[in-house]
Amino acid sequence: MKNMANLFKQAQKLQSGLIKKQEELAQKVVKVSSGGGAVTIEINGKQEIVSLKINPEVIASQDKEMLEDLLLAACNEALKKSKDLMAEELSKLTGGMNLPPGLL
Repeated sequence: MKNMANLFKQAQKLQSGLIKKQEELAQKVVKVSSGGGAVTIEINGKQEIVSLKINPEVIASQDKEMLEDLLLAACNEALKKSKDLMAEELSKLTGGMNLPPGLL
């Protein structure tokens, strides 16, 4: 029974650590650009896009497909970097133990 109490305490400690880490990640921002800076996206550790900038020259070119491709590339790269940041920070908290997806 004592083992269960220790396990419960460890789970509570991990949970409070996860909540704190989640708050910290919300404050961290990753900046990504595509097309040599034609499109720039900033995304936080919660995978929320906080800024999107498009170079006026890209808009002036009226190349809709190119702009769509640049936005897609920048969004996907920003999401990947944000997820990598989250995984790196969680690994520090869990000592490298893999947590199930969606836990945070």
